[in-house]
Amino acid sequence: MLGAVGSLLRLRPGRILSCVPGAPGEAARWPFAPLRPRGLPRYSSDGAPSGSGPQGPAGKVHRVPAEHKPSPFDKKILLWTGRFKTMEEIPPRVPPEMIDAARNRARVKACYIMIGFTIIACFAVIASAKRAVERHESLTSWNLAKKAKWREEAALAAQAKAK
Repeated sequence: MLGAVGSLLRLRPGRILSCVPGAPGEAARWPFAPLRPRGLPRYSSDGAPSGSGPQGPAGKVHRVPAEHKPSPFDKKILLWTGRFKTMEEIPPRVPPEMIDAARNRARVKACYIMIGFTIIACFAVIASAKRAVERHESLTSWNLAKKAKWREEAALAAQAKAK
């Protein structure tokens, strides 16, 4: 047991333990009192705040609508991810969570497609390099040929300038 004499100990959310100087250890274990943070409403399982007073001027709980009007791009994403089969099945308003989930799935699909294209490009470069080796081509030979061509052009330009 934690020992703090003359103070309050927080054991779990909403409960405190009062340690009084000179109180026996057994008595200090039981005096639990509910502790509610001030200014924060408590909510029940149906989403309405619990309490005795009304929650607004009319006593109604104001909820932000969880609806989102999908854009044409959002509709294409919803179709591509398989959430809906046709464009006509998509309702005029959908929950934002559905849009977020569809965007995440589309992002993952796009990443898989890019990974596949990268692997295909790697094999294409390997095949191209093998064909270049068979033709006895290399970057070094290309570089030497290019520099020889530049020297030749520079020599011709110097001869033309001298005349």
